[in-house]
Amino acid sequence: MNLSERDKNRIIEMAWEDRTPFDAITFQFDISEKEVITLMRNELKPSSWRRWRKRVQDRSTKHLKKRSFLVGRHKCSRQRVISHNKVSKRK
Repeated sequence: MNLSERDKNRIIEMAWEDRTPFDAITFQFDISEKEVITLMRNELKPSSWRRWRKRVQDRSTKHLKKRSFLVGRHKCSRQRVISHNKVSKRK
């Protein structure tokens, strides 16, 4: 996993977002859920890691297959400006 500091920061930000599934991170950065978890463990303070892990373990919104809704994805109007994300230009 050879990521720039900017990519790491964006992945951490996306991982903390409740409604951003791991599949979106995989699609954008080509890293698995397991690699996201490892990145979070290595980059966060131990207390932050435990809080994040507890938060996402039972959160169905982080996994597309567990979601009870299909529509309702939130997309910030400033997303592309914030992250310089090419994927966010798609509608």
